[in-house]
Amino acid sequence: MPIQVLMPALSPTMEKGNLAKWLKKEGETIKSGDVIAEIETDKATMEVEATDEGTLGKILIAEGTADVPVNTPIATILADGESAADLAKAPAPAKPAAEAAAPAAAKAEAPAAKAAPAPQAVAEPDPEVPAGTEMITQTIREALRDAMAEEMRRDPDVFVMGEEVAEYQGAYKVTQGLLQEFGARRVIDTPITEHGFAGVGVGAAMTGLKPIVEFMTFNFAMQAIDQIINSAAKTLYMSGGQMGCSIVFRGPNGAAARVAAQHSQDYSAWYSNVPGLKVVAPFSAADYKGLLKAAIRDPNPVIFLENEVLYGHTGEVPKLDDFIVPIGKARIVRSGSHVSIISWSNGMTYALKAADELAKEGIEAEVIDLRTLRPMDTETIINSVKKTGRAVTVEEGWAQSGVGAEIAARIMENAFDYLDAPVARVSGKDVPMPYAANLEKLALPSAAEVVEAAKAVCYR
Repeated sequence: MPIQVLMPALSPTMEKGNLAKWLKKEGETIKSGDVIAEIETDKATMEVEATDEGTLGKILIAEGTADVPVNTPIATILADGESAADLAKAPAPAKPAAEAAAPAAAKAEAPAAKAAPAPQAVAEPDPEVPAGTEMITQTIREALRDAMAEEMRRDPDVFVMGEEVAEYQGAYKVTQGLLQEFGARRVIDTPITEHGFAGVGVGAAMTGLKPIVEFMTFNFAMQAIDQIINSAAKTLYMSGGQMGCSIVFRGPNGAAARVAAQHSQDYSAWYSNVPGLKVVAPFSAADYKGLLKAAIRDPNPVIFLENEVLYGHTGEVPKLDDFIVPIGKARIVRSGSHVSIISWSNGMTYALKAADELAKEGIEAEVIDLRTLRPMDTETIINSVKKTGRAVTVEEGWAQSGVGAEIAARIMENAFDYLDAPVARVSGKDVPMPYAANLEKLALPSAAEVVEAAKAVCYR
């Protein structure tokens, strides 16, 4: 049967793109790996590779066509022995392109089997949410937007700056609507110069303003590392407490989908190593909102690590006039007695899925969402390990000098006599992130690896 070639996604948030050029013609023989077309968005251009061998039977979308929804069939490949007469046997699209756009976007938000919404365990009551509070369902990008909007209404000193935060409504649509409400004086598009606009933000914070600096990815914050570490983090100490820096650096951190090594690094361990910074890495929509509001109000510089894969995930957010989650407090999202699984940000996806699988085998895992990496809530970790006697840490970053290593050290220092097994760590593999989708999946942790580690420390 003829094989359809679908419009691919360049990123988890891509919904449509332009078919710029066909590099193969109808009737040409193609091999697996051959580049057959180029697609582009306003941010990048990508080559479309054939995944099967055969003949390019029919081009379904002409080159130059704009706004082609992700997953729309763009061509048909005929296998050996098939002819043009077999084209009619190709499966018809399940839905028209216009209707397909919505599910395509949902798929783009969740590559590598990370489906939205995020895993929802039966959680302990959130101490920050009063009993009986009405909840609303929001995506994480909506929760972030609302947090910034509420703080900007509350305090005229708060403003947002970064690449494409204003006219384009944010590279990931997190700042959507802010320009229209607050104007160009408080929602500022910057040039593509992270070192420059991070420095402007730090200077503004030192004069008493409260900037929210968005990086399109924390990989790009490498250009601004001097401003973040040497200026923002150290000035309060070096000035003897005379000069503060109330600033939030926020944006996606860690792996997304097929954006390769220079756009996929997890900087959790880097920033959480630095005195003078607070480092936040939430997982749930409610925590994204409550912690961002807390970060904006904090008098210290805060690194707010988001995750691109999670932006489209939904969750319940308290409908309160002023919902704040305290920085530095972890949360037990699932109670258990056999093993403590400790994670944060997108690592919680693997932790919660693993807990569900472990429960089927009679192992009740206690899952802790750290939420904040610096200051770390050591007390919650230690109390859990004293109860379970076993611990597994889960992170997408690398194992060496990672956050999991720090957690393991603290458990050893404070709960060694309670341990029934060594602390196990599940992490990203010790390689730069590959571009190929199959290798990328192997480079990241998985729920199966968490299950294996938990069973190992339980001697099962």
